[in-house]
Amino acid sequence: MAQQGQVFPLAGQGQDGTRWAYRYRVGGRGSRRVQRGGFASEQAAAEALERVLEQLRREQGLVESPTLAEFVEVYLAQHEGEPETTEKLRWLLGKAVRAFGEKRLSELRSPAIAAWRMTIPSGHRFEATQALRQVLARAVSWGLLDVNPAKLGVENRQRRYTEKRPFESWEELHALADRLGPCHGPVVLFAAATGLRPGEWLALEHRDVDREAQVVYVRRTYRNGRIKTPKTKASLRAVPLQAIALAALEELRRPDPDCPLLFPSPNGGYFDLHNFRNRNWRPAQEAVGISPLRRVYDLRHTFATYALRAGISTFDLSRYMGTSLAMIDRHYGHLARDGREHAISLLDAYRASGAADVHAVDARWTANRHDAVSTDNRNSH
Repeated sequence: MAQQGQVFPLAGQGQDGTRWAYRYRVGGRGSRRVQRGGFASEQAAAEALERVLEQLRREQGLVESPTLAEFVEVYLAQHEGEPETTEKLRWLLGKAVRAFGEKRLSELRSPAIAAWRMTIPSGHRFEATQALRQVLARAVSWGLLDVNPAKLGVENRQRRYTEKRPFESWEELHALADRLGPCHGPVVLFAAATGLRPGEWLALEHRDVDREAQVVYVRRTYRNGRIKTPKTKASLRAVPLQAIALAALEELRRPDPDCPLLFPSPNGGYFDLHNFRNRNWRPAQEAVGISPLRRVYDLRHTFATYALRAGISTFDLSRYMGTSLAMIDRHYGHLARDGREHAISLLDAYRASGAADVHAVDARWTANRHDAVSTDNRNSH
């Protein structure tokens, strides 16, 4: 059994330069003694000693770690996400708990986790594995595990993105808007012209729109019957209003002075997206012959597709859509079918114009490394 160990000052260093060390025996009196030194304070040495002894106790089976089911409950009790986020995390972790819930953390093994992962349907495999990794990472940070068995040798490739189906043209969108009528048609055109998420345009208020500056400010989102602050700073953003978006706003019914919402329901409350999908959205698409049927979220994909085809950079698009560059590239970049042709046309136009208005960069100075160093700099070295 490991002893408690001992912390002591190293001799011969003086009062100002005192360094500390710890030592302990691996298996009791007469066993090999381990010593480590060079710590700046007694507390630092004591903390390091405790970490080493804790690991040794686990290796010797002297400390009983909690079961996965027990630790998941501890983790979820401290999770500070939105209630629905926590519930989704609980649901995902339930898949691992059903398989390994009775096992103690120290008994979890990577090969078993890798095999379990392949039993999860592909639609949730990545998320379920990530959830288990997330919980076990906390166990590592708390010193209950040395390594994360859900990461060590366990691949977790992201699932393939689902094919996005933007609308074919603005003519198609206008036909759909006409079919939906003056109550819902402008909403569809505005969503396709701004790329806002449904929860974002549902939460818009009149004060969020600056018609003179041609911009709409995204400050909140509506989800599960509640107004929320967006998850990330990137989601708090200003989105330019193209002419189609401004025209759609002009087509809206005269606003109720007592209702702040930009797109209210007929009774003045928040727009009921669920009823809209079933009662209006699907029948209108069928009536104008749109096939395959699009989702409301595909209005956002439509904006991304048209923006890329228009030559808007992925950097600017990520800002307008409130998402990362990686997500733009993964989900939308492949939709810009003419992106390569657009780049070629820009390069050809630059060459043909003689670049009169552009400062030319002379790349010849990089051909020889010594040419890039001035005489003064060379002499100074």
